[in-house]
Amino acid sequence: MSTEESTQPYRQYATEMNAITPLAAQDHDAALEIYRDAVETVAPAQYSPAQVKAWSQQARSGSGITPLRNSLRRGWGLVSRSVDGKAEAFALLDPEDHVALLYCRGRACREGRGGALLRALEEEGRRRGIPRLRTEASLISEPLFRSQGWQVSWQEELLINGVLFRRFRMAKPLNQAQGALILS
Repeated sequence: MSTEESTQPYRQYATEMNAITPLAAQDHDAALEIYRDAVETVAPAQYSPAQVKAWSQQARSGSGITPLRNSLRRGWGLVSRSVDGKAEAFALLDPEDHVALLYCRGRACREGRGGALLRALEEEGRRRGIPRLRTEASLISEPLFRSQGWQVSWQEELLINGVLFRRFRMAKPLNQAQGALILS
């Protein structure tokens, strides 16, 4: 593999407006900012003000930010960058069979970044020999996952900072022979 191929293995998922690079430690602060921005600018279309407030607190200083930072440190991810190199979206596997985070800034939504990141994560999963990926999708991300061939295993409710949320447990087999075996 050439140096260029090894530094840009996800080029096939990029577009003219969207470079995809591995998530590095120096991207963690930008990832947290993307998370906050997505929750505060995109979530209000699907969630109540109380839910948006509770969710956005996860990325603010205090106890909520520690689990997010720990996940960023532990996991493996990708960043979607604008032409000028600014991080606009990111996705994270943590553990390696679980899409733990997939967020896009409000200003960069509906540009194909989420789908490109998801396809690149799926390809990485195949490369690693992972038989299937799983996630807990929000009301916002469930349609994206579904459009990429993911299936809902079940719906669940959880509390975030004392506020009730509904989400979807979803999975996608990465090996075609396992297509019918996606339940958790």
